[in-house]
Amino acid sequence: MNILLIIIIVVIVIIIIATLIHMYNNLVGLRNRVKNSYAQIDVQLKRRNDLIPNLVETVKGYAAHEKGVLEEVTKARTGVMNASTIEETSAADNQLTGALKTLFAVAENYPDLKANSNFQQLQSDLTDTEDKISYARQFYNDVVLKYNNACQQFPSNLMAKLFGFKEEEFYQAPAGETAVPEVKF
Repeated sequence: MNILLIIIIVVIVIIIIATLIHMYNNLVGLRNRVKNSYAQIDVQLKRRNDLIPNLVETVKGYAAHEKGVLEEVTKARTGVMNASTIEETSAADNQLTGALKTLFAVAENYPDLKANSNFQQLQSDLTDTEDKISYARQFYNDVVLKYNNACQQFPSNLMAKLFGFKEEEFYQAPAGETAVPEVKF
């Protein structure tokens, strides 16, 4: 009877240890996925930042008097490059997106610019990059949700607190972009 009791206790201890190891490894894996998905956003933002100088130079030749728009794009690009936190990156990214929308709206006034193949290619590349950035933001938020759930749900929340796993921030849209647009006929 003593040997059977010892075997049962050893099996229970092994199961508990295996469960704790699994919870810890799961938290580490999720935290690393959060970091990786944020890095993917940075990759796409860098790609967009690399395309912008070419776009600005192309537009300069056609829209010399639109200097304010070009300066706003350049300023917003610098803001994205200098951002260091999720909140700063999100705010700067949203500012750059708005500046690019303004730039493309200005380009509508210049038929020769719109017809320029270099401009069309840059616009296409930027549109593609914007789609990738949008996907990367969504993926990041999905991973953060999983990670934060693991940090909050029992029993992994005990492991998270014990080893100092902290919840991550979601990538937020600016307040003005979440409002429902008003459509009038």
